[in-house]
Amino acid sequence: MATIRSRILDRMLRLLTARPIDPKTDPAIMRDKINRLAKRFGRKVKDVEVCTFDLDGTPAEWLIPKGVKDSATETPTLLYLHGGGYILCSPDTHRPLIATLAKQSGSRALVIDYRLAPEHPFPAAIEDALKAYRWLLAQGTPASSITVAGDSAGGGLTLALLLSLRDAGEPMPAGAALLSPWTDLAMSGWSHITHAKRDPMLSVEGALLGARHYLGPVSPTDPLASPLYGRFEGLPPLTIHVGGNEILLDDSLRLADRARTAGVEVEIKVWPDLPHVFQAASFLPEARQSLGELAEFLKSATASKASVQRAAD
Repeated sequence: MATIRSRILDRMLRLLTARPIDPKTDPAIMRDKINRLAKRFGRKVKDVEVCTFDLDGTPAEWLIPKGVKDSATETPTLLYLHGGGYILCSPDTHRPLIATLAKQSGSRALVIDYRLAPEHPFPAAIEDALKAYRWLLAQGTPASSITVAGDSAGGGLTLALLLSLRDAGEPMPAGAALLSPWTDLAMSGWSHITHAKRDPMLSVEGALLGARHYLGPVSPTDPLASPLYGRFEGLPPLTIHVGGNEILLDDSLRLADRARTAGVEVEIKVWPDLPHVFQAASFLPEARQSLGELAEFLKSATASKASVQRAAD
């Protein structure tokens, strides 16, 4: 049953998103407005050092919680890929959420400001994600100490990264956490229809806008754009948290089924009556609980992989 705070959030989101999306709106203008609001009004992160740098041409930042070593060889590392439909958002919009995951999992977090559409359509985002992961390995960070996480489009991008690494025969991370992942840009799930009026955060029109700008002439069933259509054999453990009111609910449910069929260790949790990426609303008790559970998964994934690595050595 939804809490009072989640019902308040639902009402607030419906008021904020009441105006229909103009498909002719320039995503760059929308993006700039959202990023400026995040910088001006975004919640400050406490007890986390923010270190910005250039990662071989990609703007990036480290989030290093107080008491956590900034060590490539000794510290669990979280690579986080933010959401925003491949056209919006940045590290500025997601910093509080990522900082919470980093603190609670005892990890340092690498966040990249990957290239966005329509200026940089598919496959720019996956190229940047691969570059960041390979950069971590080149810095001496063991794959066994790396986890990857992402929300919405960043969740789909996380899966695309795993598929690319597996197909290239490269070392896989210890595990991946997916928050309301967008796995099907063809938007073939029934929840796009059945939940169209239930999700106050993400609309079908908004998702279609992002898909159009990101895909260009590429098929929406290309596995690196829509990982739901990929093969899942050989992927590391996955955890999925999704809101029960989401139009993307079926993106998560079908992903979990197909991954499980392929022999992947996967757990999924549906949070009743909650919207898309509800974890961003830090005042919700459900958001705090979800982030705590996701952080525990990230922590246990690296600990488990490390013990297996030691046994193999």
